[in-house]
Amino acid sequence: MSEHVTPFDITCVIFAGGKSSRMGRDKSLLPFGKYPTLTQYQYERLKKLFAHVYISAKELGKFDFSADVIPDIATNGTYAPTAGFAAILEQLKDERVFVLSVDTPFVDADIIARLLEADHTDLDAVIARTPTGSHPMCGIYHKSLLPSFQKMLKDDNHRLGMLLKNSRTTFIEFSDEAKFSNLNHPHEYEAALKTLT
Repeated sequence: MSEHVTPFDITCVIFAGGKSSRMGRDKSLLPFGKYPTLTQYQYERLKKLFAHVYISAKELGKFDFSADVIPDIATNGTYAPTAGFAAILEQLKDERVFVLSVDTPFVDADIIARLLEADHTDLDAVIARTPTGSHPMCGIYHKSLLPSFQKMLKDDNHRLGMLLKNSRTTFIEFSDEAKFSNLNHPHEYEAALKTLT
């Protein structure tokens, strides 16, 4: 049996605990590609790229496929990713993790490779940016940010952009907006489905 080789020696965490208010239903559970849920689609493709893949969600039993789920730290019913970041950085031993929102299914290996190439031990985060703005849910976060996330939770402050602005963050520029498309609304989900056929 040949040894399983993965291109990226970093843990990946898929964030699938959002409220999906604009979609009108839980987007992480929508069918996508040949999979019954968007989360499983993301999990199956990303586990081919990373040594370990976890899912950040509000509860352990949300998904009906086998995966390691890290539940959010409870925080006043908020659906902001702050609780997920705190839980991940507290529970995982990794000094850094790559994070991706469940609703960005077109972020590919080339994008991930560029972010990893820019990473350095002196940084707190490496984040993707396109002409329309930064993408905080596509990037690398270091354990050095754990105290900041814990303080944000305590203060009920969920301004991820402000945290990155005040941290040692490198932003990597990408020109292809389509790769970073978020499936926030029903029409965006329908359009994404058509690109798979």
